Amino acid sequence: MQHTGEHLQADPLGESPRVIGHYVGTEMGPLVVAIGGIHGNEPAGVTALEQLFDLLREEPLINPGFTFRGELLALRGNLAALRTGHRYIDTDLNRIWSPTRKRQATNSEDRELDGLLAAIAHALDEVPASELILLDLHTTTATGGVFAVTGDDRPSLLLAAELGVPVIKGMLSNLQGTTLGYFRGGDFDFQRPSRAVTFEAGSHTDPQSVDRALAATVSLLRAVGCVRPEDVNTHYDDTLRDAAAGAPPLLELVYVHRITAAERDSFVMRPGYENFQPVTAGTLLADDAGGPIAAPCDGYLLMPLYQAQGEEGFFIVATYPSPSGF
Repeated sequence: MQHTGEHLQADPLGESPRVIGHYVGTEMGPLVVAIGGIHGNEPAGVTALEQLFDLLREEPLINPGFTFRGELLALRGNLAALRTGHRYIDTDLNRIWSPTRKRQATNSEDRELDGLLAAIAHALDEVPASELILLDLHTTTATGGVFAVTGDDRPSLLLAAELGVPVIKGMLSNLQGTTLGYFRGGDFDFQRPSRAVTFEAGSHTDPQSVDRALAATVSLLRAVGCVRPEDVNTHYDDTLRDAAAGAPPLLELVYVHRITAAERDSFVMRPGYENFQPVTAGTLLADDAGGPIAAPCDGYLLMPLYQAQGEEGFFIVATYPSPSGF
């Protein structure tokens, strides 16, 4: 087994490289690209990937039969925003993944995107891979509930379901320029099959969000055959089951409250709302310069915006009519 790349240094947000780690197994398999910190105020995914490479370094020492199939590339997303702790510097890095966008050298996030794509392309060129799997690790400003988002195709839904958390359908058709949409839409020409999952690990400030992001990454590595079920600390399965207890297994997006440029400075979410909190039509959720904003329909509240930066104020999801949607 070959382990390439360096583990993060003591100052992970200083001058250290974008690559957290690059692990290459002895057998051909998928290339799993795991990204943490696409938003600079969401460092939990970065910390989780650091910890994962500690585990991978230790595993052959405590488990002589350990093998790794395929390749794992772990990346930091928005380096400049991670240094400042802000969601982004010039524009949301998770809204500009588009092959038709004209990137400017003066835009911080365009440079970050170029760096991410270059790192992935290099990994694809270096080792043959049967498939590309993207895992995008995030956290939210709200408390309560963890979940996965993916494309609505059956292979992606089945992979997301392997994480053991609620899966949200319909996000890709309502959000443009996301990392998830870019890899699911065939815009990245790597000439092999691809699947992609976004994992929301909990709130920005919850220390357990790191554990959940780590658990999700290990679960995905098992699901795609990179490691065996008995390898790399199997107790992480319980972390995800406990976090997802009581939530519907499959939901669909039914409403997005978008914030226009004119409303951005005046939009304020009313306090106390959590992910997966049930709401009914007419419930007052937020305010802006135009007055109170009410839920337009029944459902579960998702990702209420409790920060200054962001283009969506909140989402509403509903239980998918049939679990056979997987």
